[in-house]
Formats: sequence, structure tokens, C-alpha cells
Amino acid sequence: MNEHKPEESLKIENIVASAKVTDSLDLPSLASQLKDAEYNKKRFPGVVLRMQDPKIAALVFGSGKVVLTGAKSIDSLSRGLQILGDQLRALGIDIPEDLTYKIQNIVTSADLGTPINLNKIAVGFNLDKIEYEPEQFPGLVYRLDDPKVVVLLFGSGKLIITGGKQPEDARRAVRRILSELSSLGLI
Repeated sequence: MNEHKPEESLKIENIVASAKVTDSLDLPSLASQLKDAEYNKKRFPGVVLRMQDPKIAALVFGSGKVVLTGAKSIDSLSRGLQILGDQLRALGIDIPEDLTYKIQNIVTSADLGTPINLNKIAVGFNLDKIEYEPEQFPGLVYRLDDPKVVVLLFGSGKLIITGGKQPEDARRAVRRILSELSSLGLI
């Protein structure tokens, strides 16, 4: 029997990052010049640019701030920001060559490889760190302080880790969950 290693099941589902590309942008003008740009001021205060490769959405605001979402890797996040910078420079906008971003949130999934009993976990884990109301939501919400992430545990053994600032946060969270479940005799 091959042994399932939960750390190897880690998969980045979404990275959200922010960047400041310039001091201000004329959104109506930007929307009319960029292919595939969506701009509807009544619905959303920014221009939405959907890229296909990498598959990322860039939310561009008049303040010159950008939120990138949908990236599945740090590399695709960097490429997405580079592509956006190139598109804006092509319109004659003064954009620095080396754009930097700040990761706001990494959402990662993992699989413990075995079903877990959420009722027993709810009893065994530190009560001020968890929320478990199966009538409202089928998962147990567990807030860790180190790393500072929120882990959603499901009875299937699947986990969603959110709030991470670097990929390593999810790995550390899974190790910690495994160690706590194991010390409580729950896996």
C-alpha cells in the first residue's frame, strides 16, 4: 500500500496580490484601448482585464493600484504583472520596469487521505480557535496563529487553507494539523 503524504497533495488554488503600478490611471481611456477590458463604473470601480496565459484577472483602479487574482503559482503571478506592465507601457503610460507585488492571500487545498470525524475534532481542538456549526456550513473552521491562516477541515479529509502570505504557510499548517490530529488519536 503506498502511503499518502498530505503535504504532497498541497495545491495552490488562488493567489491574490496587490501592486502599485503608477500614481493614477484614466480608466475610461484604458478600457477603450485595451483588448478584452471590462469597465462598468456602476458595477465595479475598476477595469477588469482577464488574461488567458497565465489565467489571471487584473483589477485596475484609477489610483494606479492593481489587484491580481486567480494565479495558481508565484511564477504566473509575476508573469501576469509583467504582461500588465507591458500593456500599459504600450499605451504610453509611465510604468516602472520592475513592478513588485505584495501577496495578500494564498488559498491552498490539501487532502489528509482519510476521512476525519469533525465532531471529535471540535471537542479535541482549542475551542476559542474553532467554529463548527454543521447546520450552517459542512466544514470545521480552525484559526491558527502560527502560521496565521484559517484552515477549513471537511469530513472527507480535504482541507482548504486560506490567509497564507507564502506557499510555505500551507505546508506548515498541514504539518501542524496532522500533528494535532495524531496527538488526539484522531488519525
